[in-house]
Amino acid sequence: MTDMHGLKLSLGDFQRVGDGLHRPECVLSTARGELYASDERGGVTRIAPDGSTTLYTGSTEHGLPVAANGFAMLSDGSFLIAPLCGGGVYRLQRDGSCQPWLQEVQGRPLHCPNFVLLDGLGRVWICCLTQRPRSQVTSYGRHERDGYVVLVDRQGARIVADGIGFPNELRLDPSGRWLYTNETLAARLLRYPVHPDGSLGASEEIIGFDESNLFDGFTLDSEGGAWITALVSNRLWYVSPDGQAQQLIEDADADQLARLTELQRHSFVTRALLYEEHGSTLRNISSVAFGGPDLRTVYLGSLMGRQLLSFRAPVAGMRPAHWDFGPFA
Repeated sequence: MTDMHGLKLSLGDFQRVGDGLHRPECVLSTARGELYASDERGGVTRIAPDGSTTLYTGSTEHGLPVAANGFAMLSDGSFLIAPLCGGGVYRLQRDGSCQPWLQEVQGRPLHCPNFVLLDGLGRVWICCLTQRPRSQVTSYGRHERDGYVVLVDRQGARIVADGIGFPNELRLDPSGRWLYTNETLAARLLRYPVHPDGSLGASEEIIGFDESNLFDGFTLDSEGGAWITALVSNRLWYVSPDGQAQQLIEDADADQLARLTELQRHSFVTRALLYEEHGSTLRNISSVAFGGPDLRTVYLGSLMGRQLLSFRAPVAGMRPAHWDFGPFA
């Protein structure tokens, strides 16, 4: 097992990647050196190895831009998008055509999807933050538990986990035996055993953090360690497979962080608090992706940045299901 205790990041360790991005919340990497990032202008931006960018945009059937929150890339180069504009999952083609892909499951509307994961077996996993319509979600409670996970496979679409506190991103571990998710407000890393038919067993808490942490995206490395971003605090955490945590960096405004902690303990966190401008370097880091030829370059997405940030890690990331997809016209 790699000893991560030697890794401690400073703001000077980060390289900037891409330019002119708009809310690059979610990041994917490929073996060809391409990066793909969420874009609130209406889709996904491709960052070529030379740094040039291409924006793929589309609209929902209601004419709203299908701006990606989280997304997955399929083998034909299209994207499955959990949109910022509302509910449902959409399929965006690179030519701009966009169609609803999944709008409800077992009679439950997908009001607030957050992330889409393609696994190595071709299955699609979706996490939904809450059962409330996105337009009604203006505050977040640490003890709310109405999020859920959807699996789409050859048997169709079904809910495989329920009663989760704002589940934020999904990952399968290197063995494929465990599905992980974050609880955003409660700042807990959970995992579920994955049965051969895709159903999940009971959840297990790997680790929980205090009220000053507000989890967003995460990824797993090739050894099963979890790399987790936290909003407002701009913290990046490493959690070993046995549940030991190490903070790799923090880039916080003390007053904003104190107010977040107080609201977590006694009230509800408001959306406005999340988007305050305090001149941070990390710009509300929101996701982690391993890339580069050896899968040891770490890329960080953010809610407020115009570029991605990167650094080198002492361990390789997991090879994602989309790693060898392409090239695409």
